[in-house]
Amino acid sequence: MSEPKKTIDPRLNACFARLSKPTQRALVQHKIFSESDLARWSRGEIAKMHGIGPASFPMLDRVLAEAGLEFKG
Repeated sequence: MSEPKKTIDPRLNACFARLSKPTQRALVQHKIFSESDLARWSRGEIAKMHGIGPASFPMLDRVLAEAGLEFKG
């Protein structure tokens, strides 16, 4: 039996598919759809968003690193 396909908001880049649904919703709510959008924010700003918890940061760091980017500041 195959694993169910993860659904992702179509506005988000595929790199965000690995993130939890609450994290994905927080990014969409703040119009963060791509790695470059994410890089415009600081870690502190992202941490204050509802739906973003400490467990989100290793994956967000990886998404940015794979794109050659990092959080602002």
